[in-house]
Amino acid sequence: MVNLLDYDGSELEALLVAWGEKPFRARQLLRWVHQLGVRDFAGMTDLAKSFRSRLADDAVVGLPRVRGDSCSPDGTRKWLLDVGADNAIETVLIPEPDRRTLCISSQAGCALECAFCATGRQGFNRNLTTAEIIGQLWWANHCLAQDARAGGNPEQRISNVVMMGMGEPLANFDNVVRALRLMLDDRAYGLSRRRVTVSTAGMVTAIDRLRDTCPVALAVSLHAPNDALRDRLVPLNKKWPIDVLLAACQRYLDKAPRDHIMFEYALLKDVNDSPEHARELVSRLRNVPCKVNLIPFNPFPGAGFHRSPRDAVARFRDILQGAELITTVRRTRGDEIDAACGQLAGRVQDKTRRRARREAEEAL
Repeated sequence: MVNLLDYDGSELEALLVAWGEKPFRARQLLRWVHQLGVRDFAGMTDLAKSFRSRLADDAVVGLPRVRGDSCSPDGTRKWLLDVGADNAIETVLIPEPDRRTLCISSQAGCALECAFCATGRQGFNRNLTTAEIIGQLWWANHCLAQDARAGGNPEQRISNVVMMGMGEPLANFDNVVRALRLMLDDRAYGLSRRRVTVSTAGMVTAIDRLRDTCPVALAVSLHAPNDALRDRLVPLNKKWPIDVLLAACQRYLDKAPRDHIMFEYALLKDVNDSPEHARELVSRLRNVPCKVNLIPFNPFPGAGFHRSPRDAVARFRDILQGAELITTVRRTRGDEIDAACGQLAGRVQDKTRRRARREAEEAL
């Protein structure tokens, strides 16, 4: 039994040809499953009955089961999705007047253990399948369509995707790229490369692979202007230091759909938010076409860090803007339901035993 959500367009076409079907059947299936959100093969009325029977016998449109659905007063919506073996991931919808952005997870947990991230505190269980990744987009569009019908409103769909949920997307490269291809495929979701963003903590070799395989918008979780501090906050930096990472970003721009890299910088009180840090960051990024997105830290239990005061955030921003770095401050959304940046935790059966080790250390 194959899950059709695990196949991008070319793979689905190859599967159907192997079944003895015409290649154009792939286009029909992509439309039914991804554009129209239909899971029941009997309802795919322009398919031959014999083909629908084969699909019913040998295929499914298998989605993660929704275990929780919560909304914030600001309109942010978070789904908790069951991915089996007592693992659950979180997906967040961020509505704006001109767009609807979906923050998608790529792993159950995360192996990178960035110091200020709730997901990293949960440990790591496994990579998500392509079906579990693209299934988050399928569910979000399904729920938006249901809401529109219930309210008598025109149907809305997700317009932007950010791979900024649980996990490091580039550590699950093949499944993520397969999902990206479905997002970009006009026969499926038809999103622009400029409206799909992959965020990475800095997996340099995978950044190069993404440039050559499926270049979409790139965001880099930087969070520090020097290697000593970044080693502490983002342990992956010990493998790929900042200068090596920035060189990969320059190479990525050769094929990127945008003319800049987005650098994300979570401001942590008395850790990385001083004027000296800001000036050092200016020096690091001066020759990289970029935008800097400053993120006020979103606390979670046991974080050990605190949000920078507003005046510190403003001072940091002003130093960057004064040096002609395009800089924005991210508006916190969904923190009432733990859906803000860095707060996604879900439920993870931790194979790394990271939580157990930390609890034992804290008990000493």
